[in-house]
Amino acid sequence: MKAKTYPFYFVTGALALYGLFYVIPSVMGFYYAFTDWNSYTTDINWVGLENFQTIFASSKGYVNFIKNTVVFTVATIFLKTVIALALAVLLTDGVRRLKNIYRAVMYLPAVLPILVISLIFKSILNPATGLLNTSLRAVGLDFMAQKWLVDITWALPSVIGVDTWRGVGYIMVILIAGLQAIPRDYYEAAAIDGASRWQAFQHITLPLLRPVLTVTTVLNLLYGLKVFDIVFVLTNGGPGRATDTVYTAIFEDFSKGRYGVATALSSLLFLVMIALGYLVIRLMHQEEEA
Repeated sequence: MKAKTYPFYFVTGALALYGLFYVIPSVMGFYYAFTDWNSYTTDINWVGLENFQTIFASSKGYVNFIKNTVVFTVATIFLKTVIALALAVLLTDGVRRLKNIYRAVMYLPAVLPILVISLIFKSILNPATGLLNTSLRAVGLDFMAQKWLVDITWALPSVIGVDTWRGVGYIMVILIAGLQAIPRDYYEAAAIDGASRWQAFQHITLPLLRPVLTVTTVLNLLYGLKVFDIVFVLTNGGPGRATDTVYTAIFEDFSKGRYGVATALSSLLFLVMIALGYLVIRLMHQEEEA
C-alpha cells in the first residue's frame, strides 16, 4: 500500500504546484486581457475585445511589432537550421582531427550570457569605432561599412545575425546527436550501390534526421516568437521602432501601466505559440509517415 501511495502523493503535489504557479496565473491573465486594467485607477472594468482591437489597429504600431517578430522568427529558424546542419555534418563526417575542440568552440556562444553577447556586438557593430566597420575600411571595403544598429534598413538584419551566431552552436549539438544515432550501415550500403555523398545525405540523413529537425524547429520557433533580451540590449527596439518585437511591446505597455493591453498581447502570443508549435509537429509527423 505504501509503495502505491507515495507516487500518488508526489503526482498530486506536482499537479497542485503546477496549477498554483501556472494554470491559475494563465487563467487570470486571459481574464485581464478583456479588461481595462491599468495603473491609473483601482477600478477594473470588462471591455470585451477592445484591447485586441487596439493591438490590430495599424495606427498603434502593434501590427509592425508582430511583423518584426515574424521576420525575426522565420529568418533565425532558417539560418540556424541550415548553418547548424552544415556544421553538424562537417563535424561528424568531414573533420577527423580535433573535431571535439571545434564542436566546443562552436557551442561556446550558446553558454555565454545574452547580455554579454549583446554588449560585445554592440561595440563591434558601432558605425564609427566598431571592429567590423574598422576592418572593412582597413581592407578597402568602405562601401560595405554600414550603420548596422542605427539604420532602419540594417538594424533588424543585424539583430538576426547576432542571434544566429549565438544560437547556431546549440542547434548544431542537437543535430550532431541525431546524426550519431543514424546507423552507419545505411551509408555503407549506399556507398556500395554507388550513391554519392549528396544522394546519401538527401535520401538517408534528412529523412532519418527529421524528428530531430522537428525538435529544433519548434525550439527556434518558440524562442523567436518570444525574443526580447537580445533586442532590448542591442537596439532597445530602435531605430524608429524598426526592431521592436511583441515582447518589447509587452514590456513597454507594462512599464507604462497599460496592463490590460499588455496582457491581451501576451495571451495572444501564447495562443499563437501553442498553435504554431502543434502545427509544426503535425506537419513533420505527417511527412515521416509519408
